[in-house]
Amino acid sequence: MQQRRPGFPARLPQLSGNTPAASSTPAARKASPAPLPFATPVGVGMDSAAVRARMVQRLAAAGISSAQVLQAMNTVERHRFVDTALVNQAYEDTSLPIGLGQTISKPSIVARMAELLLGAEIAKNGAGLGRVLEIGTGCGYQAVVLSRLVREVYSMERLRGLHERARVNLRPLQLMNVHLMLGDGMLGYPKGAPYAGIIAAAGGDALPPCWCEQLAVGGRLVAPTVVSGGKQALLVVDKTAQGLKQSVLESVHFVPLKSGIA
Repeated sequence: MQQRRPGFPARLPQLSGNTPAASSTPAARKASPAPLPFATPVGVGMDSAAVRARMVQRLAAAGISSAQVLQAMNTVERHRFVDTALVNQAYEDTSLPIGLGQTISKPSIVARMAELLLGAEIAKNGAGLGRVLEIGTGCGYQAVVLSRLVREVYSMERLRGLHERARVNLRPLQLMNVHLMLGDGMLGYPKGAPYAGIIAAAGGDALPPCWCEQLAVGGRLVAPTVVSGGKQALLVVDKTAQGLKQSVLESVHFVPLKSGIA
């Protein structure tokens, strides 16, 4: 089935498909998102920076060490991406339903996967990560977190209802480095390849081969996948000049990876 072109923002400038996913040029460094300071803990309720600050403190205590990731988690207001009835649970470390049988991942999982992604070899030249492909936009929360960490985010969602919900959630933020696309994530998005990073929010029995094909040399893929016993674990794939290097990490639980558009 033909994929829809990026629908939000409309017709943003796109990088050439044969451009390296990360660059050490001055222009690329200038284009990278500037570090954001931690918000001052003031106010009350879900809009309070103090609520997010406490979440970030728990993430740090649990082992998240990247200052960039902690800043991003501190900045993005998770309560704006969940249903009103669940807003009081927005900053707890729990996944929450977002409709159509899908969930918003735990803050600790979002932070963990983002931190792993930033460990890509291609990011070690000081320029950070360039173009990243996200499989499974959901409500858009993780895409916004990634927008604080990388130069450009291409995020794919196969469910029209969630794709539209993410568009509504992101519209007020006016993020010029996020492209939301309706399409079959199992096919990736070859027009934007190669990617410095690929991150998936759904797990299957095996990684679609096209994901690794669309990954740049020096890039990293982070995705849940089914391992022995039918359980899921985080899989990290680093693409080197010699081939693919895989590492199986901790157990996780994500919604199943499916093909097609619904």
